Amino acid sequence: MNSNTLTRLDGGKVRALVVDDEESITQLVSMALRYEGWDVQTASTGQEALEKMRTFAPDVAVLDIMLPDYDGMQLLSRIRSDGDMCPVLFLTALDSIEDRVNGLTAGGDDYVVKPFSLEELIARLRGLVRRSQVTLAERPDPVLRVGDLTLNEDSYDVMRGGASVVVTNTEFELLRYLMRNPGRVLSKAQILDRVWAYDFTGKSTVVELYISYLRKKIDAGREPMLHTVRGAGYMLKPVV
Repeated sequence: MNSNTLTRLDGGKVRALVVDDEESITQLVSMALRYEGWDVQTASTGQEALEKMRTFAPDVAVLDIMLPDYDGMQLLSRIRSDGDMCPVLFLTALDSIEDRVNGLTAGGDDYVVKPFSLEELIARLRGLVRRSQVTLAERPDPVLRVGDLTLNEDSYDVMRGGASVVVTNTEFELLRYLMRNPGRVLSKAQILDRVWAYDFTGKSTVVELYISYLRKKIDAGREPMLHTVRGAGYMLKPVV
């Protein structure tokens, strides 16, 4: 077992579901994750994946975009409709910006393009697991508040003006970082380093993408709290 084994908050093994119809890929990724000390199950179809999401309850999932019965994004939509916010990384042979944006828009948290580096894939999965778990020490009040916006670090509930806001794991982590620094301008580099926790060189547009997602969810029909500071970065501040 890897000496730097990542575990769940309860001390148990991290659970990963690997979904791909290429057996060679599921075997390779599964073997690497088991070496990390993780509990791994696999699926080769979307229907099998749905069943295992419900019975296995993974902490993270790897989904191939092209499956024999489901488009990976359709599958993710089904998973999210079940109320499952398990972080998802897409494996795709599609390398266009449109395909990547579609995957993230569908609620995915990250993507890796085939052929991929196994080491990079594992690093990204470890990052997703870390960000999806509450890692702060217990505190009297787990709720962050900025104006009428609240974020509960224990339950992962987000509300603005008393109305619930549904966010993905990555959107939650981005919003949490912004809410911990209200009124402070955060650069793209700072956000990438804190939220994505690995090198995203040349892909800083992912920050713009996720800021736009949050704006649609947090600011839609309301006085805006998320502000772009041209040439500097982004800032969250309460409405005066």
